[in-house]
Amino acid sequence: MKQNWRPGTMIYPLPAVLVSCGEQPEEYNMLTVAWTGTICSDPAMCYISVRPERHSYQIIKRTGEFVINLTTEALARATDWCGVRSGKDYNKWQEMGLTPSPATIVKAPLIEESPVSIECRVKQIIPLGTHDMFIAEVVNVVVDEQYLDEKGKFDMVRAGLMAYSHGEYFTLGRSLGHFGWSVRKKKKRTATK
Repeated sequence: MKQNWRPGTMIYPLPAVLVSCGEQPEEYNMLTVAWTGTICSDPAMCYISVRPERHSYQIIKRTGEFVINLTTEALARATDWCGVRSGKDYNKWQEMGLTPSPATIVKAPLIEESPVSIECRVKQIIPLGTHDMFIAEVVNVVVDEQYLDEKGKFDMVRAGLMAYSHGEYFTLGRSLGHFGWSVRKKKKRTATK
């Protein structure tokens, strides 16, 4: 039997990312975001949704840039901590022992300890209610080579990527198949004598 629940955000799991922002080291900040995702392939675009009262909101709105840093099991504590503490009150970089590194294109820093950092430029801000959505173009992606397999593909399991679901953090597990595997034709075996 199925139940009806009140309307809510039930699309889970989601990536739990650390979004870094700021143009100058003295204003660098980061916040935890789970309301994020891909919205277009060409041009590559994504979004983050942020509450206007968050310290990073005004920084991102003013600069028009941010970096989405994927998180890992090793970054779990920092991800949670940065989601419940404000950059107005703490230097999150120092408190969590994380390293701001120059991004390639945007002025916002990337998090050196992140396996993948996605540099973004804001194209539009849409007020939605509790959150405003920052729609952004992806202008560069930085990937740590230690998480690439022998074919140069990003190895999600090796990186230990993390997801968020209903107030809990999880690591991601084994692959169930590749895009299109359900319709791929199987090769016929030839009989050998």
